[in-house]
Amino acid sequence: MSRPPAPATRRGFLRISTAAASAAALPAAFPSGAPAATRRTADDPIRVGLIGAGGRARWLLRALLRDGDRSRLVAVCDCHLPQVAALAEEYQKQIGQEPKWAVYQNYEEFYDREELDAVVIATPDHVRVRAAIMACERSLDVYAEKPLSFSIPEGRALVEAVRKHDRVLQVGTQQRSTRINQYACRQVREGAAGEVHTILVKNMTGSRPVAGLEKEPIPEGMNWNRFCDQAELLDYNSSLHRSWRRWDPFTGGTICDRGAHALDMVHLAMGWENTAPQRVEPTVRGDHPWERGVRLYYPGGVTVRVESQDGPAFGGIFIGDRGKVEINRGRFACNPPDLIPPFEGKDAENHVTNWLDCVESREEPNAPVEIGHLTVSVAHLINLCRTVGRTIEWDAAREQIVGDDEANALLAKDRRAGFALPEV
Repeated sequence: MSRPPAPATRRGFLRISTAAASAAALPAAFPSGAPAATRRTADDPIRVGLIGAGGRARWLLRALLRDGDRSRLVAVCDCHLPQVAALAEEYQKQIGQEPKWAVYQNYEEFYDREELDAVVIATPDHVRVRAAIMACERSLDVYAEKPLSFSIPEGRALVEAVRKHDRVLQVGTQQRSTRINQYACRQVREGAAGEVHTILVKNMTGSRPVAGLEKEPIPEGMNWNRFCDQAELLDYNSSLHRSWRRWDPFTGGTICDRGAHALDMVHLAMGWENTAPQRVEPTVRGDHPWERGVRLYYPGGVTVRVESQDGPAFGGIFIGDRGKVEINRGRFACNPPDLIPPFEGKDAENHVTNWLDCVESREEPNAPVEIGHLTVSVAHLINLCRTVGRTIEWDAAREQIVGDDEANALLAKDRRAGFALPEV
């Protein structure tokens, strides 16, 4: 399948020094008077935009730069401008020169003003799907950090948008591109542990309600309205900003963060690319609802126990009738030790490279949109089960909870006026 032709013009780059990129100095967007770019050809770099310039963006920037001149970062959008300045420092550290990119605080202006081929979305969880659907509408390919969605219905909307607009979307579960993880998962899938009946996954917490936070001044360079995005426009507090992964309005918590990696390895090792749990039940109570342990019951009689604080942070322990296999990031272990032959290859992770390959070839990436949607849907079901405190039965075909109107009502998140999802 061939790439759709790119628009014939592109707004120019803005040259910014790290000193000039202070919060007080940068407006929301920087139109440039540079000449328009010509249409991209096969030999031109892939023009990439970035939404979300925090700590994760630095890793992604390094991954793009490691891939050489095949791509070029031409525009950066972040509602907190000091993060853009910090990213510029990282670029200068890697390249030895200041970046030339346009800077925005509003991703709608970013899309309207820049001519791009692809976009990397490294925002907090509650922003990601809306920004990704808008990218699809503009015929852009997408690298979307995990967790892919903030709710199951919006994840489904993104799946539909990617397929409707024929886009390449790579979910940032990078262990799918790590050779030793691919090897270990394949061994489990092909029966190294025998018939797996139980899988142990670390019990990672969900998010918590906002409470007890005092109003603080909004820092310079922060567009707090854009940070809140679809969520309620809350009073600013530095914990909401700096520790957003703790709070209900912005995230599903650690189970949707590291848990997305762990659950992804479970699904890859078991071959569950189209398989969801049929039932989720709360077990270990915990001090708070968001700490409850749960058990997931999959077709075929396999139970996934998300109950203990022990175990691998980025994988699981697979217990079969021949032994146990533990898979974590970049390693695996067996009991008995010779259950799986040693990994003989050279370990490497090339997830961004795989995405760029697929942007050019139009093939499916290692972590396509359906995979990311399914994995984070399991994390959302865990959180929902914790919230209602009772067993839920899941109809995977309809993506509905069976016979529980109260629980079903919690599947979707309220969206603030002005931040509705585009119709797909």
